[in-house]
Amino acid sequence: MSATIRLTAATAVTAAVLSALATAPAVAAAPGLRMTPMNGQVGSHRLVGGIKNSTSGNWAGYAATGTTFTSVSASWVQPSVTCTSATTYSSFWVGIDGDGTSSVEQTGTEADCSGGKAVYSSWYEMYPAYPVNYSNAVSPGDHFTATVSRSGSTYTLTLSDTTKGWTKTTTKTQSGLSNGSAEVIAEAPSSNTGVLPLAHFSTASFTGATANGQAIGNYSPDQITMASGSTTKATTSALSGGENFSVAWNHA
Repeated sequence: MSATIRLTAATAVTAAVLSALATAPAVAAAPGLRMTPMNGQVGSHRLVGGIKNSTSGNWAGYAATGTTFTSVSASWVQPSVTCTSATTYSSFWVGIDGDGTSSVEQTGTEADCSGGKAVYSSWYEMYPAYPVNYSNAVSPGDHFTATVSRSGSTYTLTLSDTTKGWTKTTTKTQSGLSNGSAEVIAEAPSSNTGVLPLAHFSTASFTGATANGQAIGNYSPDQITMASGSTTKATTSALSGGENFSVAWNHA
């Protein structure tokens, strides 16, 4: 998630960065890593009960749609990842915009694998700017609560690790954004080469997912499955109580 290193064809540079990541502490530093708007949406259709089904190449979870949004919030338990020799990535976040818009204002956590080791971190991002990592330690099993809210063109991104007792709040001003969706998402992050392999996180459980202060299920929610071609990468459960759900890992 470095804001200063991009993936290039320079194999030696990439190898050096990945080697550094393998020995890094809790903060991930993958080259050019970023969370992006939902891509590859196919097969959208409205089901009975007002739930829309979409398939995305990089997202799984729920997006509220149908109005403009001033806030989104959810809690989750930081998943652990099962690592092999492959380098893989996963992120868990809340945000405004991204489902049908070209920006995302978001904050969340990361669970990656590099050199056979798990690396956990946290961040915020005002896409298309690169993400910015927080230095606070993140461990699997930590309980997180995140909120993104806005007043006009000012966005407040708050992430709290209620297990370790830390909170990070970032305020950014950016005009001209659509504010057309609000999401709670598990993502396969991307680089400038495209969507990266999804880390094996097993299950991510989200609770208290709200948009504009109401259950996310009240806003024509988009239930998103992550897939690439015929390969399903992550599946999203039905909503419970309009604001609780889980995302299950299926494939890298």
